[in-house]
Amino acid sequence: MRRLEELHFINSYARLPAGFHSRIQPQPLAAPRLAASNPQAAALIDLSPEELARPQFSACLNGEWLPPGAEPLAAVYAGHQFGQYVPQLGDGRAILLGEVEAESGRWELQLKGAGITPYSRRGDGRAVLRSTIREYLCSEAMHGLGIPTTRALALIDSEEEVYRESIERGAVLLRMAPSHLRFGHFEFFYYRNDPEALRILGDYALREHFPHLLGEADPFMRLFEEVTARTAELMAHWQLVGFAHGVMNTDNMSLLGLTIDYGPFGFLDAYDPDHICNHSDVAGRYAFGAQPRVGGWNLSRLGQALMPLFEGEPGEAAERANAALKGYESAFQRAYAEGMNAKLGLISLREGDGELAKRLLRQMHADRVDYTRLFRALGALRLEAPESDGPLRDQFLNREAFDAWAADYRARLRAEGSEDAQRRAAMDAVNPKYILRNHLAQRAIELAEQERDYTEIERLHQLLQRPFDEQPAMEAYAAEPPEWAEELAISCSS
Repeated sequence: MRRLEELHFINSYARLPAGFHSRIQPQPLAAPRLAASNPQAAALIDLSPEELARPQFSACLNGEWLPPGAEPLAAVYAGHQFGQYVPQLGDGRAILLGEVEAESGRWELQLKGAGITPYSRRGDGRAVLRSTIREYLCSEAMHGLGIPTTRALALIDSEEEVYRESIERGAVLLRMAPSHLRFGHFEFFYYRNDPEALRILGDYALREHFPHLLGEADPFMRLFEEVTARTAELMAHWQLVGFAHGVMNTDNMSLLGLTIDYGPFGFLDAYDPDHICNHSDVAGRYAFGAQPRVGGWNLSRLGQALMPLFEGEPGEAAERANAALKGYESAFQRAYAEGMNAKLGLISLREGDGELAKRLLRQMHADRVDYTRLFRALGALRLEAPESDGPLRDQFLNREAFDAWAADYRARLRAEGSEDAQRRAAMDAVNPKYILRNHLAQRAIELAEQERDYTEIERLHQLLQRPFDEQPAMEAYAAEPPEWAEELAISCSS
């Protein structure tokens, strides 16, 4: 394990030409205070957990002191925001300290909320405590669920006033990822008609993040195919756990297939494919059920941006890119079907399984049944004891409809010789008991904002590292959400 001063920075992105980024120094917050730190994330960069308690660590988070070898910068990119192309975006409130090489691999360390950059677009470059707590907790919750994501190392609170809808306290999150490359990085140079810079960026992505493709014929087409496959898997993961991102702009889409940029996200309470977690999304472009389609649309924008890098005649390249996009739909459907069968405790994929799942979801939607609680409870169903279904059927208003579905579900289970104990163990391993519901995050936020009490952040972090495990002392965190949770409004400023 290393001390902060011993981190091994390599900074490959900083070696790209000046037009790819701007050198920038973090701007410290007033009266910083460490609110949370993550020893598990620290271990990924070989950082000793004792280092998290050092004043030097908080000074690093606040930009007052930088580890030797760090080369802070803000990256430029573009993107389609709510379907409209915006020619220049970039890291408006994020500063990349540098890339650390560790035993687990390479990790970019990025300060979010560390002050104005050239890409802040009249913004203040700050993050507020509320949004910082949400991202810290949710990125780690997604990791606990086994979903590709950025990681959170630590966050600091401060006395600095930041204006959003009201005056809030400023905060900084130190997040980590193998790369923060986005679809929008490629769009920036494509729409600027800068093929040389586009080639430099493409070569960088291949060399640093997809080296296994370097010897392939038409490597950029292969890269596009791999990004398409990763995105399909990610969308299936989101849908299966009931996660709504809220702002699926192309500048929020990771080239590596990571969940990135946690803003107005939300996990479903009552199942609703039309659920909109971002109150700024008045048209519902990024509603929960629309996410797989939007993922495909965003990939089409990436494919367009990569077109000059594809080999062969433009028409032939376009045909191959379209074939990859068609593969996205089938890859998503396959991953989702396999994942849904696992949630239902079914061992093999058979004809009719998809309709069986859809029938359940339709009834859950009609009766406003809690998504996470229902699937977790379904694992306790006893194959030969329908009289014991009371706790399950009581989650539905239309109990007869559930009974009819359960009869068909039991017939399907019998057809493959399902056994209760084995099935329940398998289902509990994929159906979480604990998720980061908005009202749980809100409680942690209120304690931090009103009392500077950060213990609930740590309690939730510990809970969500093991979301599939029974944790008897934390049973209340798996309870049905209170009525006031429906009134929580989350926007892009969150």
